[in-house]
Amino acid sequence: MDSFTNLLEGFATALTPTHLALAALGVLLGTAIGVLPGIGPAMAVALLLPVTYGLEPTGAFIMFAGIYYGGMFGGSTTSILLNTPGESAAVVAAIDGNPMARKGRGSQALAAAAIGHFVGGVIGTTLLVLLAPTVAKFAVDIGAPDFFAIMVLAFIAVTSVLGASRVRGFASLLIGLTIGLVGLDEMTGQQRLTFGSLHLADGIDVVVVAVALFAVGESLWVAAHLRRKPAAAIPVGRAFLGREDFRRSWKPWLRGPVIGFPFGAIPAGGAEIPTFLSYVTEKRLSKHRDEFGKGAIEGVAGPEATASASAAGTLVSMLTLGLPTTAVAAVMLAAFQQYGIQPGPLLFERESALVWGLIASLFIGLCLLLVLNLPLAPVWAKLLRIPRPYLYAGILFFASVGAYAVNADVFDLLVMFVIGVLGFVMRRYGLPVLPAIIGVILGPAAEQQMRRALQLSDGSLTGLVNTPFALVVYGIVVVLLAWPLLRRLLRKPTPPTGAAPEPERPKVDA
Repeated sequence: MDSFTNLLEGFATALTPTHLALAALGVLLGTAIGVLPGIGPAMAVALLLPVTYGLEPTGAFIMFAGIYYGGMFGGSTTSILLNTPGESAAVVAAIDGNPMARKGRGSQALAAAAIGHFVGGVIGTTLLVLLAPTVAKFAVDIGAPDFFAIMVLAFIAVTSVLGASRVRGFASLLIGLTIGLVGLDEMTGQQRLTFGSLHLADGIDVVVVAVALFAVGESLWVAAHLRRKPAAAIPVGRAFLGREDFRRSWKPWLRGPVIGFPFGAIPAGGAEIPTFLSYVTEKRLSKHRDEFGKGAIEGVAGPEATASASAAGTLVSMLTLGLPTTAVAAVMLAAFQQYGIQPGPLLFERESALVWGLIASLFIGLCLLLVLNLPLAPVWAKLLRIPRPYLYAGILFFASVGAYAVNADVFDLLVMFVIGVLGFVMRRYGLPVLPAIIGVILGPAAEQQMRRALQLSDGSLTGLVNTPFALVVYGIVVVLLAWPLLRRLLRKPTPPTGAAPEPERPKVDA
């Protein structure tokens, strides 16, 4: 009942004319930027983060709610019409969404995606309302060893499920942790990795790092491949669903949140795994299995609802524990820190009006997403025809303005372009960006919690594992690290009795 009362107060905050206008502006801006090729929700939020600096915190985060869901819908639009996912969570939407568009059913695919985002987001946000206060009350009793264990779990989980290999994931995490070390040691005051520069004494701002890795790195990567012929966007009309399409879509819309929300709430790397699980589930349950991969609407509806519910789930760990498990959550955590607000167990008590206004604005943003974006689908499709040189030149301009606006320091621009080159190199060698962002944000906090735990135990390492909760979390970490080996052992094929062994194939050098 308390949660329901708080939510009503949040709606009273979010439904003021100013906040409602900010939510609508966030949806439009998030969709407009998220729909562009190669730009996902994380990059949209990072680019628009400086825009909110002149706003008070509640209005800024209400605008973020619109940007968040608008960017997700934009990424799906790019996947369906261009077969170019703006983020990893939108990859599955392209499997059947793009074949639907090529068959002249792009409108139906976009409608299934938009309604799927709405249904998944509403269910996921409702679960957020019910679970987040309970998790926050539980987290109040968590000590330094437990917080450090949770952060280690976040590091391991994010690096283990992203990228082509674990080695690349851990390399990206190490880059992020190294950037997070730059500045003065909070306990001793000694300079670390500042190279004698006073500009680096306060560390590198997380916003500068996020904009550099996402916007600058992506722009340089696209510039290096501009010789390739750009994909042609498929024109669409007004998004709508017929009776048969709706009949095939409503069950996947409801099943998606059941899969997506739990994966979003735990440090499991975001929506990549649950969207694939949703796709496999819908294929097994469908009466039209032969259409999957060729334009089955269930293959769009289920994963999109899953992705939206997963996005709501990530806010549980971000708001209650201060743990971002996706790139968007990491950028939003950076926004909280810009306003001097630290997400965690006490956030619901200290910033109750802001938190519940933000949660209420998630519902409002979802409604605006559906009302505004279904009629505007043809407009977003036209944005895809912007020549990429002009598009990414504009992105670099706005990224530079945003980085400069953080501290009004030209040195931040130099840092941004250096880290942007690093982001380009990471893309060149297949290193995922998310572990680096997580390392920059959580690295200093993990170091602080580790030091506190060691101080309480007089420097003994047992201070890191002296609680039952920490032991359970480290057990999960061990399972995550050992899982590939265990899976290989469990799946080892055994030839049937009496069967002749299969002849060994000659090895061919690649």
